[in-house]
Amino acid sequence: MNSRQRRGVILLLLSILCALGAFAGVLSVVNDVRSKVGPEVTAYELKSNVAPYTPLSAGQFSAVEMPERWLSPTAVTDLTEIRGKIAVTALKKGSLLQSDMIVDQPALRPGEQEVAIMIDAATGVAGKITPGATVNVYATFEGAREEDPDQSRVIIAGARVLDVGELTPLEADANDRSRAGTEAVPITFALSAPDAQRITYAESFAEQVRLALVAPGGDGTVPEEDRTYELADDQ
Repeated sequence: MNSRQRRGVILLLLSILCALGAFAGVLSVVNDVRSKVGPEVTAYELKSNVAPYTPLSAGQFSAVEMPERWLSPTAVTDLTEIRGKIAVTALKKGSLLQSDMIVDQPALRPGEQEVAIMIDAATGVAGKITPGATVNVYATFEGAREEDPDQSRVIIAGARVLDVGELTPLEADANDRSRAGTEAVPITFALSAPDAQRITYAESFAEQVRLALVAPGGDGTVPEEDRTYELADDQ
């Protein structure tokens, strides 16, 4: 090997060493940044403004990935924490959800009582009703006499859901074999005494009881003229 070849080999080795040194430097910088930033966790950001005392639902938030060390100790990283909660103050769009922004929803208000009824899973907005939701309760009744029309009525507007139980198979009774094989969910409401009587009556005597989920922030108000429906109304 002549001197020119030796110089070429030396330069090649030096180039490789420099490349390895540069790679090691970059890797060191990356590791240093990772050690300073730390692992990432999921936090939750508000999609829109939320008014005070509004029940919270998963649809009001979007997940964002952030370094854990940048989050405050009160940041919510598990969205199940909002179950049965309400906003304690006005929440602004884009804010990260903090545990001190939410409180437990009051179970009962003055003048209310807990009432639980079984709601057929197929007619009760299955899987979408959660504690804190607001629903309207509809019931259908046969006419009292053969010539009387069947009716659908709004039994309760703006009923507040306290709890949703587990899906339970229904057993047929002596008067209604059609219930066999169907499933129902026990749903507990916070109702005034008159509304408690209405929903109990509907559960006992209505052909069907259905729940209509009210949009977040709504009170479920239904005008008096729209609370009763007969098929003849559309003819």
